[in-house]
Amino acid sequence: MPALTHQTAPTQFVEADGVRYAYRRLGPEGTVPLVMLQHFTGNLDNWDPALVDALATEREVVLVDYPGVSASTGTPATTVAAMAQQMITFTVALGLDHIDLLGFSIGGFVAQDMALIRPRLIRRLVLAGTGPKGAPGMHGWRKDIEAHARAETPTGEDLLYIFFAHTETSQAKGVQFLGRFTARTEDRDSPSSLASRDAQYDAVLEWGIPDHGALQRLTGVQCPTLILQGDNDLMIPTRASHLLAGLIPDARIHIYPDAAHASLFQYPIEVAKDVNDFLG
Repeated sequence: MPALTHQTAPTQFVEADGVRYAYRRLGPEGTVPLVMLQHFTGNLDNWDPALVDALATEREVVLVDYPGVSASTGTPATTVAAMAQQMITFTVALGLDHIDLLGFSIGGFVAQDMALIRPRLIRRLVLAGTGPKGAPGMHGWRKDIEAHARAETPTGEDLLYIFFAHTETSQAKGVQFLGRFTARTEDRDSPSSLASRDAQYDAVLEWGIPDHGALQRLTGVQCPTLILQGDNDLMIPTRASHLLAGLIPDARIHIYPDAAHASLFQYPIEVAKDVNDFLG
């Protein structure tokens, strides 16, 4: 049987605490699984297949929808702390007692909380396009970014505006990404709802309330951490990633050039190599 890919991995379900979690698994079993936490309103099919498949050549990858998002049932959480508890519940339901964790954007917020409240669960941590709780410049997004991110019916143009640098070269790579992530047609995940959008933006705003004391939480992260970011993120300021790297005790940072929020979708093969090298 050929190995599963991002395009062919079936959607599966596991129930816990009254929630039916939608997820997909691919890659070699017997490795420490890499659980991947998605961006604002993102679902199983919003990952870049090129990134997921390159990661899955070396390790098992687990994708999941948050409760109340797309194919997962339940009520969408309005705080990052609640989302972190939900994702811990998901790992317990799957019988995962030791994982690597990659969080992108709001998924990076959730991953930070998981690393702090369940340190024994996480071996290594990857934070992409994200920032710390309470940091300056994190209390919501600038108006043009918010308008595109909260569009009632998001389009490819919205994603290009939010995710990629406003240069010809980065936008061209964004168009390539759009072609990849829309390629799956069988068993495609359902779009996220406006209710989940609004709940997640509440969580973004609560996380971003300026709070200098909250920054000190990051000194408690115990696992080795890799921070990935574009050199000009318009959604979560790149300087927030540098702040993460300065506060997490065992952290390293990689900044990708001519890139914005979704550097991992602009450079999927390069990012997969950097992540696999770090996790290996």
